[in-house]
Amino acid sequence: MSRPPALPRFRGSIVALATPFDDSPAREVDFTAFRGLIEYQLERESDGLVIGGTTGESATLTHRERIALIEYACSVVRKRVPVIAGVGSSSTRATCETACEAQRAGADGLLVVTPSYNRPGQEGLAAHYHAVASATGLPLVLYNVPARTAVDLLPATVAEIARANPTVVAIKEASNSLERIHELVALGSIDVLCGDDRWIADAMEIGAVGLIGVVSNLVPEMVSRLVHSFDEGSASSDRARAPAFVESLTPLIRALGLETNPTPLKAALAHAGLCRGTLRLPLVPIRPENQKRLEEALAFVGL
Repeated sequence: MSRPPALPRFRGSIVALATPFDDSPAREVDFTAFRGLIEYQLERESDGLVIGGTTGESATLTHRERIALIEYACSVVRKRVPVIAGVGSSSTRATCETACEAQRAGADGLLVVTPSYNRPGQEGLAAHYHAVASATGLPLVLYNVPARTAVDLLPATVAEIARANPTVVAIKEASNSLERIHELVALGSIDVLCGDDRWIADAMEIGAVGLIGVVSNLVPEMVSRLVHSFDEGSASSDRARAPAFVESLTPLIRALGLETNPTPLKAALAHAGLCRGTLRLPLVPIRPENQKRLEEALAFVGL
């Protein structure tokens, strides 16, 4: 079954946007800072935004907050780039309901992480995605991140889901395996988006069409230029600059992995003056020794 021609394709450097909170006891969403983060990305060459994903601390957001963030982002972006709503949860029913509300809020697409904790088998995963795809007409991006969810969406299942659901247009693959990205690209069923900043250049080299990344919260221009250096028809001089971009980004990418995402990212955003570093429990502030290493990495890229 082929994809309807009207559906967009999500490509290039897409940022998994952080959700800023204020310093009140309730840690309320700081919409003023949120607007600043959005504009920071729009001004610096990012190709899309994921709102309310894992990096956006979706696990600690209320349903109402998640929809409010999506609606607000859409009102600020005004179709300048795609807004992809993170709507995944452990409940298929809740995911479908959130997907429908995200569509009404103006989202251009959905990012749906595999259900965590329930640990469904491959048949259950296929049924889950079929239900979500059937709930709305929005293009849907699968999200496989076994380290977070304890389930692994296998390539054969991805192909089955794509065959049965034409609105499934891509997968964000974050299984810590370049071989898996290669397998998914070889399927030819849907677009493959790199889901791990450590593999940006390698993933693009073997056929990924873009990235949904974390480090781009901080250095969107650098990440965008790296990703687009692999575009078909890009100048040889652009491709020649890719190793330099990788070398510049690597210390920061490593530093952002020192603790559970988005703990280091929030500290980095605060250090760069982009928003407060406030987290919601059970996440706590970065340890002092890791803060120092993070600041050294930020200095290396001029932040």
